[in-house]
Amino acid sequence: MKGRLRKLRTPGREFAWTADIRHIPGSTDCHRGFRLRVWGGGKNGCLLQADLLSTSGPSPWGFCTTDVAHPLPRDVRALVTRALAAGWDPAAKGGTFVLTEREHAAGWELPGFLVTDRLRNPKAADPTRRVLHSLA
Repeated sequence: MKGRLRKLRTPGREFAWTADIRHIPGSTDCHRGFRLRVWGGGKNGCLLQADLLSTSGPSPWGFCTTDVAHPLPRDVRALVTRALAAGWDPAAKGGTFVLTEREHAAGWELPGFLVTDRLRNPKAADPTRRVLHSLA
């Protein structure tokens, strides 16, 4: 199934984005996650990629089973703003700017989500602990 390309308009720029649903394994459960990709410089511009972890609380059936979270345009706008501040240049030709948990998420929050490296690196921080910590 092909993902839907959505549009996000900001003053002076238009972005296209998509969010693919992923399942992120944790120590005791799986979690709902997303691979978010954003284009701001056309199809040949530098791609922004961020992997998000839903912070929806557990249900009696587990995290993944009942989680219906999905990034909204306001979430994408916040990620774009964060990435631009971190040095992403959408107009640069080619390449991918990856917004990572380790390098870009410290001291920054996105309500309802955490930036995670777990999709790219199975040894990254345990999502179950991170979600429970965010709910505390």
